[in-house]
Amino acid sequence: MKTKTTRAKATRTQSTAMFEQALAEPDKGAYVLRLYLTGASPRSLRAVENVKTLCEQYLPGRYKLEVVDLYQQPEQAQAAQIIATPTLVKELPTPLRRLIGDLSDPDRVLIALNLKSNKV
Repeated sequence: MKTKTTRAKATRTQSTAMFEQALAEPDKGAYVLRLYLTGASPRSLRAVENVKTLCEQYLPGRYKLEVVDLYQQPEQAQAAQIIATPTLVKELPTPLRRLIGDLSDPDRVLIALNLKSNKV
């Protein structure tokens, strides 16, 4: 049975590997995204559906999405400084961005991911 510390270390190692792989392939324009949720609430499920839909539409084959359930991995909330859920974190390309909510406003999400200009 894995301890919380062992799980956290394994998750950090996996996350670091994803980050380093994306850095090694900058020409591909890969997006590294992490979605933090709390269980299978309607709001969490909506957030997953919304982000997957936008990624498939605007970033087909160019994104890596990791979904982290903070009920199953509570240590990840502190490690990533998550104070509310759902939270989408865009790690790459830089700069890092955080969006809180069910991600139901496509324009807001696209602007945060730098896929759309916020200029009118």
